[in-house]
Amino acid sequence: MAEQSLRVAVVDDHPVFRLGMVGLLGSLDGIEVACQAEDAAQALARIDDSVDVVLMDLHLGADSGIETTRSLVRAVPSLAVLVITMDEDDESVVAAMRAGARGYLLKSASPVEVERGIRAVANGEAILGPAIAARAMATLTAGRTAVRVPFPELSDREREVLDLLARGFDNASIARRMVLSPKTVRNHVSNVLTKMGVPDRAAAIIRARDEGLGA
Repeated sequence: MAEQSLRVAVVDDHPVFRLGMVGLLGSLDGIEVACQAEDAAQALARIDDSVDVVLMDLHLGADSGIETTRSLVRAVPSLAVLVITMDEDDESVVAAMRAGARGYLLKSASPVEVERGIRAVANGEAILGPAIAARAMATLTAGRTAVRVPFPELSDREREVLDLLARGFDNASIARRMVLSPKTVRNHVSNVLTKMGVPDRAAAIIRARDEGLGA
């Protein structure tokens, strides 16, 4: 039996961006557009429990995407809302997540990042775009109570690959989870082993778990 497609609603008051996003979603395997909306009234009328993920702008003309998110999640608790907006200030991020959003991306996100975000929130994960995540990390590591980042020699993407290795995922599973090609994952794994100075995956996994990754 074929795996059921993720049904995604696009809520944005800018028709060019909305239609462009609809076109992108239509090109992705396993994803279909459930409906579109340009304001809160349309979103609340058209989105029901047949929708898996909502792509939500924070500015819907006179309406608030944050309040619309709160209303939708209250009406349909199973919804996964992924905010896609121009706003990158901390207050907007916090307000959106408190309203029930599971992810937050900027409109400058690449198609790959959008697809990753959709699949992540649909899977129950929380996700932040790179710029948002970097600022959140900077906030966490500021001041005298700085948080130590394990394996600082690794890039964020390499550290993510290492974490998945430590959780027991093989290359094919990591590729699917991160929406990357198997070749790209192999390259990341090779770079991780080289930078960590370990001979093989098993040694990398042991060190990673010792540092708290893979939990």
